[in-house]
Amino acid sequence: MPTSAMKSVWPSSASSSSPSFLPPSFTTNSVATTRRKVLCYHGILVDKIYSKYFLPCKSTSTGRVCKSRSLTVLSHRSEKNALCQTKISKPKVDERFDFIFGTLSSVLREWSQLRSMGVVIILACTLMFVPSSRAVDALKTCTCLLKECRLELAKCISNPLCAANVACLQTCNDRPDETECQIKCGDLFENSVVDEFNECAVSRKKCVPTKSDVGDFPVPDPSVLVKSFNISDFSGKWFITSGLNPTFDTFDCQLHEFHVESGKLVGNITWRIRTPDSGFFTRSTTQRFVQDPEHPGILYNHNNEYLHYEDDWYILSSQVENKPDDYIFVYYRGRNDAWDGYGGAVVYTRSAVLPESVVPELERAAKSVGRDFNKFIKTDNSCGPEPPLVERLEKTLESGEQTIVREVEQIEQEVEKEVEQLEKEVETVGKAEMSLVEKLGEGLKELQRDEEFFLRELSKEESDLLNELKMEANEVESLFGRALALRKLR
Repeated sequence: MPTSAMKSVWPSSASSSSPSFLPPSFTTNSVATTRRKVLCYHGILVDKIYSKYFLPCKSTSTGRVCKSRSLTVLSHRSEKNALCQTKISKPKVDERFDFIFGTLSSVLREWSQLRSMGVVIILACTLMFVPSSRAVDALKTCTCLLKECRLELAKCISNPLCAANVACLQTCNDRPDETECQIKCGDLFENSVVDEFNECAVSRKKCVPTKSDVGDFPVPDPSVLVKSFNISDFSGKWFITSGLNPTFDTFDCQLHEFHVESGKLVGNITWRIRTPDSGFFTRSTTQRFVQDPEHPGILYNHNNEYLHYEDDWYILSSQVENKPDDYIFVYYRGRNDAWDGYGGAVVYTRSAVLPESVVPELERAAKSVGRDFNKFIKTDNSCGPEPPLVERLEKTLESGEQTIVREVEQIEQEVEKEVEQLEKEVETVGKAEMSLVEKLGEGLKELQRDEEFFLRELSKEESDLLNELKMEANEVESLFGRALALRKLR
């Protein structure tokens, strides 16, 4: 339960409703787009920056090139619309160039550094910006960071581990386990540069609002805690063999060693972080606890410098008799500058494996705070050596192949769904076409019935007249000057 290094979680998109380790979304308008134009100054091509600086451009055999690390402007003599033409000799140009360059070199170096810093900041915003419904909060966060923590942000982006942390965080956005994913990124890529940036952005300048307590880990009633507890009983080596919160409590090889110093319980805590290639690295920290004078089952770990984190331990049950099945059951909750209300629960045992004999008592104690001990996760305290590099590479390759297979299967499933949808659409269109044909058939039948009705309705005199004439319809129409619309009768 390495609380000091693992619960530094940033609210996602600078919102108190969704936590995250670093703010993944913000943008800025503080770095204005540089406007420039090229002009001719005494035969020297100059790129004029509207920040009142000049970038002199020296003539070469192929054209004129600006002497700047940030901008390069090339003017070829062969261009018809050359910006500047002069007959001044090359030595004279070089002389004037050297004069201008010597006068402004220090200014240019400063400008270049500032411009590079601006590029870094823009890059950081680009990497971290994710459009969301909380864009207003994200913009506020970004504005604050660029104003108050620009140097720390630039150092983060220029540091490989911190930059990798930023890249890792982008894979967490909009995931169901977004918070857990972001914390894992922080575990994998933690270093002093990340800590410095968090200290500025979260604690000192408060660019990111604190994630509010949503009540997932309420303060337990004192009546469910142990009635007496001697902090000296915690002395010695203990393993965490079972944990509630997979984000904080279930790391491998959690061997914690405690001792009492000046009336405080001091814990030297170590744990392992698994790497994606099946390796690991070890983290460690030191925590100090003060016992509540009125409630012996409550231990406070307060007054910490990093993110001002505070952890409160509540001892639900314990058995310390110098036996292999000794245990201490701790429920905890905490807060820091980024997150108020995180928590979990762990079982400390002298043995590296949870003794089955104490499980019934642990189930009872867990139920007293509304938890089901069957949902706790057993930890791996074998603390074996790191696998050989070849084996780790093979596992990484195998994992990559499995990932590809899963993605291919997912694509196949999506294609099958699209085919099924297409077949349904074709079936629907076919039914519509059949319906149209049926309607046309009904229309023809209706015309036929109209014709039959017309013939039946002719008077006897009209029928006799037509029969006597024995004319085709076109002849009848011709006779009457097409004044009548008669069907062709045979």
